[in-house]
Amino acid sequence: MKEGILGVLGGMGPQATNTFYQRIIDRTQAESDQEHLRVLIWSDAKIPDRTAGILGGDAEAVYETLLADAKLLEGAGCTVLAIPCNTSHYFADRLQAQLTVPIIHMIRETVGAIAAAGRRTVGILATDGTIQTGIYQKELEAAGLTAVTPPADLQKVVMSIIYDEIKRGETGSREKFGEIDSFLRQAGCDCAILGCTELSVYRTLHGLPPYYIDAMEILAEQSILRCGKRLRNV
Repeated sequence: MKEGILGVLGGMGPQATNTFYQRIIDRTQAESDQEHLRVLIWSDAKIPDRTAGILGGDAEAVYETLLADAKLLEGAGCTVLAIPCNTSHYFADRLQAQLTVPIIHMIRETVGAIAAAGRRTVGILATDGTIQTGIYQKELEAAGLTAVTPPADLQKVVMSIIYDEIKRGETGSREKFGEIDSFLRQAGCDCAILGCTELSVYRTLHGLPPYYIDAMEILAEQSILRCGKRLRNV
């Protein structure tokens, strides 16, 4: 298999993009610089907020920026694209229709991994934009799985960890996450998706059990494999 060139459409947020690239480095089976992936990272921190755009009625501005950035990476010679932002996958199929290089669809890859692992009842931890557009719920239901989302009061806690803490450079509250964890287990979930890359950053900082399925981790694995490299077990 010819080695590919990975394009990373990042900046959503910058720390999440940094964490994503570190995951790629950590998970690539490589013994030298030359055995690692060729990666072009475009961290466009000026992309409008995805949740605010989608729920506030200005989704087109988000889409146009994402499309311009994707075309920049495509034009630079990237052979496959990764977008380490769950909410932006609301636009993924529309973006793909305008590109000649494939986008690794983080949501579908994550749901496929969960189904293959035999999980049945799946909690979703994500932004309001991801939850309210139903992008994970649709894929889970199509796979015959049951989706569980937090009630409104607890969804505010999820959003607080994402926006008030991680996006502001803080580490995230263990106490807040403990409330979320208690709900998921009481609701009968046999796993939960970390469906926001800021929550992936939280996992990196604090460590979480395998109960939590990290969509960013799955995207990193698929990025490595799609570029013709092997995974390192960690």
